[in-house]
Amino acid sequence: MSETREQHLDELREIVAEVLEVEPEEITETGSFVEEHEADSLRAIEILARIEKKYKIDIPQSELPQMENLKAVYDVVAAQAGWQD
Repeated sequence: MSETREQHLDELREIVAEVLEVEPEEITETGSFVEEHEADSLRAIEILARIEKKYKIDIPQSELPQMENLKAVYDVVAAQAGWQD
């Protein structure tokens, strides 16, 4: 059985929350990491690195500016990982 979009979102939310040092419930799908959680470029790179390691994928650094909220992170990761959910 393949993982669903919700499971993937929950996993990504956990990673982002851990890096940003907030509770997972504070991370909404469309909330800006920079505006709502004061994320900087180093934290963005840390999120990227953890996602790449967890899912064993390579995400081009050029995608980083688009990864500004959970939905955008999901979209980028789904495209790179070939998720069909």
